[in-house]
Amino acid sequence: MIEPLHHLDDPRVADYAKVGDPAWLRDHGLFVAEGRLVVRRLIEVGRFDIESILTTSTALKTLGDRVDALECPVYVITPAALESLTGFDFHRGCLALARRPLAEPPLDTFAAAHRLLALEGVGNPDNVGGLFRVAAAFDVGGALLDPASGDPLYRKAMRTSMGAALGVPYARARAWPNELLRFRERGFQIVALTPMASAMPLAAFAAATASDDRLVVMVGAEGAGLSATALDAADVHVRIPISSQVDSLNVVVAAGIALASLPRL
Repeated sequence: MIEPLHHLDDPRVADYAKVGDPAWLRDHGLFVAEGRLVVRRLIEVGRFDIESILTTSTALKTLGDRVDALECPVYVITPAALESLTGFDFHRGCLALARRPLAEPPLDTFAAAHRLLALEGVGNPDNVGGLFRVAAAFDVGGALLDPASGDPLYRKAMRTSMGAALGVPYARARAWPNELLRFRERGFQIVALTPMASAMPLAAFAAATASDDRLVVMVGAEGAGLSATALDAADVHVRIPISSQVDSLNVVVAAGIALASLPRL
């Protein structure tokens, strides 16, 4: 249902003035999808209830025919009015407010997955979003987050993921890393990515891995890396050999190299 907006004080779009306040959004059970591609993926995935879409007329043309079938309102606004209302220069001219799931899925949801990506202490939203993008690129069946890792539905993480956080299911392992052991019981091998010199080189691990092996690939925050407790929980430690002139790789780059190197079904 497409509706033009004529006044910025229209109460129907009052919530868009809060898109820069993540605490307010969480308290109200909402998240923001920003940009034409991300909003289009939000529509296509169909996993989330969309409250409304706020867009310029130019951006509206890029969202596809499915907009016409949406039950939520689609408000059309000028670029200048959009920036004035939200307080941000959304150069892609398109935003949506959607409902957060009432609860994250239980870890058992991922019992049938082939590959999983586990995040420990990754708080930077750009890294969180990048990891979800990598997970989607390499057909990872889900992401497991420890309590300290960032929110995949946070606006910046969503934007960096290019909407991948909308499609890759995730859950938080509250008892970290003990809950990972439940995946070992289901036939998963827990793989810790680490720059430790004692770890197995990635090429050697990949050569010894079959395409149907079930793996949880675990990555940690830049700088600190994986905790000693997480390393102890792993079945194998794997490193990516790099130049001695470089301390480590960005966590998104490391995860991408590792997942691309492993054989897939």
